[in-house]
Amino acid sequence: MATITTNKLSLGYSALPDAKILELDQLYGANHYGRLKAVVRRREGAWLYTSDGRKILDCLSAYSAANPGHHHPKIIAAMVEALQNGYASVISNVVYTDAYCIFLEKLCTLVPQLAPRFGNGGNKALLKNGGVESVETAIKLMRYYGWKEKGIADGKQEIIVFENNFHGRMIAVVSFSSSAKYKEGFGPLTPGFVRVPYGDIDAVAKAITPNTCGILVEPMQGEGGMYIPPEGFMKNLRELSDKNNLLLVADEIQVGLGRTGKDFCFEHENVIPDAIILGKAISGGMIPLSAMVTSTKLMDLVFKPGSDGSTYGGYPLACVAGIAALDVFKNERLSEKAAKTGKILKERLSEIASRSRHVKEIRGKGLFIGVEVKSGDAMSYCRKLLDLDMLANDSHGHTIRISPPLIINDAEVDYICDRMEKILVD
Repeated sequence: MATITTNKLSLGYSALPDAKILELDQLYGANHYGRLKAVVRRREGAWLYTSDGRKILDCLSAYSAANPGHHHPKIIAAMVEALQNGYASVISNVVYTDAYCIFLEKLCTLVPQLAPRFGNGGNKALLKNGGVESVETAIKLMRYYGWKEKGIADGKQEIIVFENNFHGRMIAVVSFSSSAKYKEGFGPLTPGFVRVPYGDIDAVAKAITPNTCGILVEPMQGEGGMYIPPEGFMKNLRELSDKNNLLLVADEIQVGLGRTGKDFCFEHENVIPDAIILGKAISGGMIPLSAMVTSTKLMDLVFKPGSDGSTYGGYPLACVAGIAALDVFKNERLSEKAAKTGKILKERLSEIASRSRHVKEIRGKGLFIGVEVKSGDAMSYCRKLLDLDMLANDSHGHTIRISPPLIINDAEVDYICDRMEKILVD
């Protein structure tokens, strides 16, 4: 067993050399990530630090979890206070906690009134840990609604999903993924999902049957290739859902809370879904926390004592972090920053692309930008970027994902563009 020694001169938790860290991962860790070989010891703002003094600009933000930047001082202060004053520990959900209820109010009133066709009684949220748990909560919502309100036989409910979707990797969710590597060998898979091309409203209309109870959509795709649907697509989904009495659910785990330049991505088309799934950034990237938010009427229809639960879902320390993170999000106007900075960054990346023989397309909104390369091997470019002290990752193999914390400044935009030009223009 490795001995961990602390060293005030070290940048992080331990003084173990990088080679030892890599050895421990190889010996004891599941080989389920293709990692870039950098051992990050400390994080602050938009930057990552290694033991040898390297300073790396984080242009991944843990897939939008670190929207307010790493270790935001206000979020950290709130968590430290909770730990030091005895109100952070997990506690049974058979009693109430103030942090939980205060966070619920802050979250539910931040999200626009959902599902207005079911009345204007406000929103309610059901909290979980990782985002995929809240995706499965939303699946429960749609299926129960189909059974209870539409009269679909239990077990026959169908949900329409989209090609190249990414909603997590639990069994029910990978069952409707279009990526074989997410589900191969993990059968039997969960039935009840109908997959259609992303952005194809005609295909959606044709897929609707008497057993259809809902539509699950990412207003912009992240892992699927950083795709923006055609203009009007979300409005058309809303119209089809209303016409056919379906629930429209927006998965905004990656694109919500300012990432695309709006508080919520569905606001780009002024479309109101029946439910929204949030995660990652709602705790400022500090602790697992996710939520499914829907209207009071729908939540009360579906969920009653015993129908759902989670020991750590919405536990006090997570809610304390969430309260502080949502305050930072609004007070520091992160949506506005993402819109302004993202417009500049996308324009500059487009200019670089115009001089590159390697770029197929630039797409995105806010600070959610994809650079698709003609070779289809985006990771080779990401490795070059890491050599230039910039962390990025591929999306669906063919696209470089550029999604830094929403706090980046002009100098950091220059930093990104300088490095992108070096790897793309020759």
